[in-house]
Amino acid sequence: MQVNVLEAKNNLSQLVNRAAAGEDVVIARRGVPLVRLVPVSADLAHGTGAAIVEWLDDHPHATRSPRPAEQVDAAIEAEREGWE
Repeated sequence: MQVNVLEAKNNLSQLVNRAAAGEDVVIARRGVPLVRLVPVSADLAHGTGAAIVEWLDDHPHATRSPRPAEQVDAAIEAEREGWE
């Protein structure tokens, strides 16, 4: 089903229920589809956050230390000089 933005605003609760039940709900502006309402994954819906934890495990934080402020300042200054 496709609805315009005003109709979506006026019937948001019903549209959310329909999308949660599996119906395809698209919101359009002047007939051009903009967004689709979809149910969230089971992990997020139940607050387990398992997907987030899995992602963090797969993407560990970099272990190298950040550059010293002097190096950052020098890099910025060199870039700015190139603009002139």
